[in-house]
Amino acid sequence: MRIAQLRQTLRANGAKTCHEDRILRAWLQAKALESGPRRRPADDFHPLELRAALPELAAELSGMARLRSSHPGEDGSERLLVELADGQTVESVLLPRDGLCVSTQVGCAVGCVFCMTGRDGLLRQLDSAEIVAQVVLARHRRMVKRVVFMGMGEPAHNLENVLEAIDLLGTAGGIGHKNLVFSTVGDPRVFARLPLEAVKPALALSLHSTNAELRARLLPRAPRLDPAELVELGEEYARRTAYPIQYQWTLLEGINDSEEEMDGIVRLLTGKYAIMNLIPYNTIDDLGFRRPSTERAIALAKSLHSRRILTKLRNSAGQDIDGGCGQLRARSTPPGEIKIAPLNYSPSP
Repeated sequence: MRIAQLRQTLRANGAKTCHEDRILRAWLQAKALESGPRRRPADDFHPLELRAALPELAAELSGMARLRSSHPGEDGSERLLVELADGQTVESVLLPRDGLCVSTQVGCAVGCVFCMTGRDGLLRQLDSAEIVAQVVLARHRRMVKRVVFMGMGEPAHNLENVLEAIDLLGTAGGIGHKNLVFSTVGDPRVFARLPLEAVKPALALSLHSTNAELRARLLPRAPRLDPAELVELGEEYARRTAYPIQYQWTLLEGINDSEEEMDGIVRLLTGKYAIMNLIPYNTIDDLGFRRPSTERAIALAKSLHSRRILTKLRNSAGQDIDGGCGQLRARSTPPGEIKIAPLNYSPSP
């Protein structure tokens, strides 16, 4: 169900704008749909026809995202395997400091070679209400003040549903616009659409390499934007919104952790309104990539910071439970044959 369809259902059952907004706010706050002002009975604020329809609607909404399993991490995160109404599963991650990472698709079409999610391609899109339902499910467990669209799927490939979800979360959901983070490999449609939206999210761009050839091999079905062009598009959005761009860089030992790559980051990001997030790889045995040592990752972050690139060394949440990059879904769904060619890359002299 899309948010627009949910609104239509409410109106068809006698809701006026004030009733519609109150019910959506109650849902987003993980409260009963009939919740209203304190010390007032339900008869005072919902029409009879609407009150009669709410139990069925509440059951439908709760069935959109059900908890299949939860996996707490030592870092304070909690990875959730979420079952959708049709039985498909996606992953959400409760992050430390009141954050939540949500999925936007079942599977993914980009096929990043280091990610388990894309191994079987795109299975289906999530509707906007299914995206929001992950937030509601998480809010039943703990407070959520920040939502990042960085779970399973490429948000740019499900743009209308993701933007509809962002709009609701940034209004009735009470989440600040800077605390809604749209993560993408760099689809040009994102840079055309996001500046036009009433709720303008912060932007995270998956860079992973400053070498166009290597980036194309790491992200085989991403748009063929040169890294320098991608950074320029990001910079334009950052200046229009006054939010820095968060560049995502999954550190892969022997692949993109070279000094040449660090020089490339300095070349591209010097003077830019940007934050570089270095994320040591969350090891997946089947895919054959390795994360660099902790000492190496720290040294790279310090080196960039000393060269005036604002750099944060981040860990993918749940490293200790092997729960990243679609691993929970993969363990719950017997995989077919994984067809991923090994990546043997040596930079040109």
